[in-house]
Amino acid sequence: MTELQLGEAELATISETFETTPASTVIRWAFATFGDSLVVASSFEDLVIIDLATKVAPGVEVVFLDTEAHFPETLEFVESTRQRYGLNLTVTKPGPEAAAHPCGSDQCCQFRKVEPLRRVLEGKRAWITGLRRSDGPTRADAPIVSWDATFGLVKVNPIATWTADDVASYLGDHGLPVHPLVPRGYLSIGCAPTTRPVTEGEDIRAGRWAGLDKSECGLHI
Repeated sequence: MTELQLGEAELATISETFETTPASTVIRWAFATFGDSLVVASSFEDLVIIDLATKVAPGVEVVFLDTEAHFPETLEFVESTRQRYGLNLTVTKPGPEAAAHPCGSDQCCQFRKVEPLRRVLEGKRAWITGLRRSDGPTRADAPIVSWDATFGLVKVNPIATWTADDVASYLGDHGLPVHPLVPRGYLSIGCAPTTRPVTEGEDIRAGRWAGLDKSECGLHI
């Protein structure tokens, strides 16, 4: 575990000052503070956080959690993005213990996402995510900067205050490609066996873990 070098109260104060700050400013602060001991985790649902982070630090390590249950379109999007940006990309794989926990089972995310990410973050001081408060009630109070007790390091959510419209505007304004499943109604994209398109009027994450009593994978709670 990484030793907490910034107190939780200090992190809360920093987070509060970032409430009306551009995401790029938050990212610059994170790199100035943590340097090479910072990684960016992305689901590649969209390219916003990757585009923002690589403009500040082109060689930053980007992590993609391959659960071995992703849509083929997602894996193709990851590869095309890697080539587009020349990413310093780390792709995780589940350990052999995940074989007993196929996608959709009770502990699948623990063994296919949480534990692989824990291994990547070991020894790091901070990680950046694309988490947004507008994604749902379990994320509505997400701070921009905080201590992540689950992984033992600082967590930075530069676009926590963004809405889906903000994301769409950024993608359009910067000419970025969208995930190929988005035009087909997949507005929140996870593993293929447990993700469906959403219909008009549904919550953006209504298609995740469809039919299961689950709304989070464990990375952000």
